[in-house]
Amino acid sequence: MDMINRLKGKVVVSVQAMPSEPLYAEQCMLAMMKSVVKGGAGALRVAGARDVKNAKKNFDIPVIGLTKPDVIPPNWQEIVYITPTVKEVIELVSAGADIVAFDGTMRKRPENTKLEDLIKYIKINKKISMADISTLDEGINAEKLGVNILSTTLSGYTQFSQNRGDGPDFELLEQLVKNTKLPVVLEGRIWEPEQVKKAFELGAHCVVIGSAITRPQLITKRFVGANNG
Repeated sequence: MDMINRLKGKVVVSVQAMPSEPLYAEQCMLAMMKSVVKGGAGALRVAGARDVKNAKKNFDIPVIGLTKPDVIPPNWQEIVYITPTVKEVIELVSAGADIVAFDGTMRKRPENTKLEDLIKYIKINKKISMADISTLDEGINAEKLGVNILSTTLSGYTQFSQNRGDGPDFELLEQLVKNTKLPVVLEGRIWEPEQVKKAFELGAHCVVIGSAITRPQLITKRFVGANNG
């Protein structure tokens, strides 16, 4: 579990872009990774085998891998689309991901895949499993199935966790820390350094930041919106 220990107290940066976005190009993603590592990122969370391989090749920090579809479907709140089946897990393990992240909710998965199948395969290959969940019940269930790490990634992004506000789900973080024995990661809607500090005060093992650092279009939109407001 040395890899889990290496995450403790760290700010993890999610470096991702959709194929339709300018930064999706391989050299752009790698440049972004280099930039955030230079800034002190303690680990990287990246999507797809290509970026996992580049992260492992260029940096000596933990790499969290996941997969997403090229186009997020319109009913994204109702379906499993983050590393949905064992096929995607195999791709990430083969690419060298230290930690494999996946949708850890209790919703039906494609191809009748069971959540425990993913966790079992990751364990057999001596990798760390990270369950992205949206509720306390999902976290407790994932712990029972043998997952290694819980993350609040999907809070506010499922039909079971709507209306969670514009900021991080500190309430879910507290609930998971109190009711499970696993390391808990705070991820989702983190925009300010003060929120990172609060997360660690509440018991977060590490904090994952994405859009506030690596999504220029969303960062720009916030500033433009403030000016127009």
